[in-house]
Amino acid sequence: MRLVSWNVNGARAAVKKGLLDFIRADGMDVLCLQETKLQAHQRPPELLELPGYRSWWHYAQRPGYSGVALLSRREPLSVAEGFDPVFEREGRTLIADYGDFLLLGGYFPNGGSGPERIAVKMRYYEALLRWVKARRAEGRELVLTGDMNTAHEARDLARPEANRKTSGFMDIDREAFSRLLDEGGLTDTFRLFERGGGHYSWWSYRAGARRRNVGWRLDYFLVSPGLLPRVRAAGISSEVTGSDHCPVYLELDL
Repeated sequence: MRLVSWNVNGARAAVKKGLLDFIRADGMDVLCLQETKLQAHQRPPELLELPGYRSWWHYAQRPGYSGVALLSRREPLSVAEGFDPVFEREGRTLIADYGDFLLLGGYFPNGGSGPERIAVKMRYYEALLRWVKARRAEGRELVLTGDMNTAHEARDLARPEANRKTSGFMDIDREAFSRLLDEGGLTDTFRLFERGGGHYSWWSYRAGARRRNVGWRLDYFLVSPGLLPRVRAAGISSEVTGSDHCPVYLELDL
């Protein structure tokens, strides 16, 4: 089962920039999208009518903001909008039950606009950790993916020393991410296959950052222990353009 996650920075713009070609070429079983930036009446018909896939969408109350979607070949047992209503006004999360595992696709809050948003981001991480612990206690296996808006380690961004006080690489961000992994019992699947630096999933549009590979790794696939033996591949499709993020992927032997 091949799962792909991509912050497309606007679903309608992504369709114009080749999203459909990417889906057809990749052939993924599941695609999680973040930052769709639309309402129900604005959904691209090309995605709604994509042969072989069914789609689910979750919208922010604020037009043109946030939003997530799920496209899947395999029919989930259920799809729910998030784990805490507080955050779902911003259309942050979809959770699909595939039986073998629960898949959470999330667009984690960005704390870049100041202390108030950093606090919202921390509350999201805390609520997510509670949800993870509760599902693990029920014996469920988990896959968490999406734009987590945190570079966890120094090797996850090109200029760590210059960004110690930047939201996404501050101590508070990294500690929240570490707690999610450690207390939630989750594994960053990319690090099962690649230990080095220089691998990023987001680049600023400014100053030719992508061309120079001055980026951050903000997009992840995390899995619970029972799925670790089933992980066959995990990586970053940095060659795929069309957004300031690129897709990340996970392959499971189910």
